[in-house]
Amino acid sequence: MIDRKEFAEELMLRENVRKAIRHVLNKRETKRLNEEKELRSVIRRLLEGQSAVASVAKHESTGINALEDLLKNSNVLSVLETGYKSLTTDKQQRDSYRSHILNAVEKSLAPEESRKEAGSDAELEPVEEEIDINISDRPEDDPAFIDVEDKEEEPVEEPDERDTFGIEGEDKTGRNRAYDDFQDIEKNILTAFDNLDNPKDIQMFEEYLLKNLALYFDKYESELQVDVEEPTAAQDAQADKPAAAAPEEGEPETDIPDFELEEGMEINLESLIDKLLEQ
Repeated sequence: MIDRKEFAEELMLRENVRKAIRHVLNKRETKRLNEEKELRSVIRRLLEGQSAVASVAKHESTGINALEDLLKNSNVLSVLETGYKSLTTDKQQRDSYRSHILNAVEKSLAPEESRKEAGSDAELEPVEEEIDINISDRPEDDPAFIDVEDKEEEPVEEPDERDTFGIEGEDKTGRNRAYDDFQDIEKNILTAFDNLDNPKDIQMFEEYLLKNLALYFDKYESELQVDVEEPTAAQDAQADKPAAAAPEEGEPETDIPDFELEEGMEINLESLIDKLLEQ
C-alpha cells in the first residue's frame, strides 16, 4: 500500500510531466502558428500583386473606361447616395428622385450627342436675310430712333427652373433634391462625355451610365430596408455553453490528456510520457 509521502511525490512527478508535455506541445503550436502566419503573408503579397495588375487592366471600350473613371474618381455617386438616402419619409420621394436624375442625365447628354454627330467643323451655310424697313410718320417708329424716356416696365415673373426640370405627377420633394444634386454632378458628367468622339464610345458611355445609375439606386434602396425577416435557422439557434477558462497569456491553448492515479502503480517516466502523448 502506497504511503502518503510516496503518493505526494507521485502527484508532483506527474504534474512535472504534465508541464514538460505542455511545454513541448506549446512549442509545436507556436511553430505551426508562425508557419501559418508566414504563409498568409506570402499569399497576401501575391494577392496584392494581382490586385495591382487588375487595377491597371482596362475594358475594351474607351467609353466604358471613361465611365469607370467618372464613377470612381468624381463626386457623382457620393452626391446621389447622400441625396437618395436623405429621402426617408416615403418611397415616393426616392422614386421621384431616381426618375428625375435619370431623366436629367439623358436629356443633358442628348444635345451633346447631337452636336458631336453634326461635327464641330461643319461649314455654315450663308443665310440671306431680307431687311424690311417700314417708314411711318411717327419718329418713334424709326429704327434709328433712340428713346431715352424712362418707362415703367411690368415685372415679368420668371418661371421656376425646378418646374421645367420636373416630371409631371412625380413627388416634388424628390424633384427638388434631384434638381439641386444634378447641378453638382452635371459638369463632371459632361466633361467625361465631351472627351469622347468615337460614336461607339459615345453610345456605350451613355447607355451604361444610365444602367449603372439605375443599379446604384437599387443598391441604395436595398440598404435602406431595415425590416429584414430573421432567418428560420437563427430563430432555432441556442446560446453556446460558457467557454472554459482561457489559457495564460502568451501560451497557445493545448489539450493535456488526463489519466487516473492507481494506488500502487509503478511509475516509469518515459512510458508515462509516451502514454500521455498517445492520448
